Order: sequence, then structure tokens, then C-alpha cells
Amino acid sequence: CRSSDMESEHIKKHHEREVRESQCSSSLVKHIRAPVHRVWSLVRSFDKPQKYKPFVSGCNVQGDLEIGSVREVNVRSGLPATTSTERLELLDDEEHILGMKIVGGDHRLRNYSSIITLHPEIVDGRPGTTVIESFVVDIPEGNTRDETCYFVEALIKCNLKSLADVSERLAVEDRTEPIDY
Repeated sequence: CRSSDMESEHIKKHHEREVRESQCSSSLVKHIRAPVHRVWSLVRSFDKPQKYKPFVSGCNVQGDLEIGSVREVNVRSGLPATTSTERLELLDDEEHILGMKIVGGDHRLRNYSSIITLHPEIVDGRPGTTVIESFVVDIPEGNTRDETCYFVEALIKCNLKSLADVSERLAVEDRTEPIDY
């Protein structure tokens, strides 16, 4: 299948990183029926992750939005955390790449870093986007590699589903072509 070949190439190029024995890592892929510019407008909003991340209730960024910027994220109840401090590590508007690292907060995600990349594709005959998000994180004391990966993957899957829902809704609102009856 051609699309999985492309996904493999994107993962190899942007998402393969060194993982220590005490860490776990994974890459997740989501196909979204919305053009890259629409999805990117949400992803690159490092200062407003609550636009699409359902577990974020608010966010505060000091200063300009640039590499090295730090955001204080307020986490919704229901997760084993209330705050997360995150630094923007990579922001490439040409290639549609955003990287971040968690540098503090009251949670167990130590040495967590993630990279999200967006790639144009055609979905159902319309411009679409392949989103790939990968992460590396320490395995907390008392947890297994599988438990840690499962937990983080579940969070990312929720975020990617929400990103797809919001992007696709906005893409439908963007469309101005007449409907043939």
C-alpha cells in the first residue's frame, strides 16, 4: 500500500529517535479529511492547545511564540495531573513540524518529548492531511513499558481524534463551492 510506504518514510525521516532502556516510544498516525493549512493552524497554536486537546483547560505562554517558549498548561480533572510545563523545541512552518518537551508539572511523564508532523494527502478526492505524532518518555517506577506506552498512546489518540474532528468541521465551514443537486 503506497500510503503506508509514505508513512514509513515520514516516520524514518522525522520520528526515529534514540530510546534508552528505561524509556518507551511510539508513533501514531491519523488521516484527517482537511487540508494541511487548516490542521497546521491548530497544531502550531502552541499557546492554545485547548483548541483541540480535550484534556487541556487553559494555557499561559510568556513572551513571543518561538523555539524555547514555555507554556504552563492546566489539565482538566480526570487525569493524574493538574499542570504541565512544556517547552517548544521545534517549529517549522514550511515542513509542518512541531516538537515539544515536558520540563515540569505534577505528573509522572518524565523526560517526555514529542514530535508532530503533517503531510498532505488526498482523502476521498479532497485535500487531506496525514498527521504523525511520536513520543519518547521515561517509564515511571512501578509501571511497565507496555502500561506506559498504552497510557500515552491513549492520550495522543484522544488528541488526534479531537484534532481531526475540529479540523474537519472547520474545513467544511471553509468550503464555498456550490453543492450539485
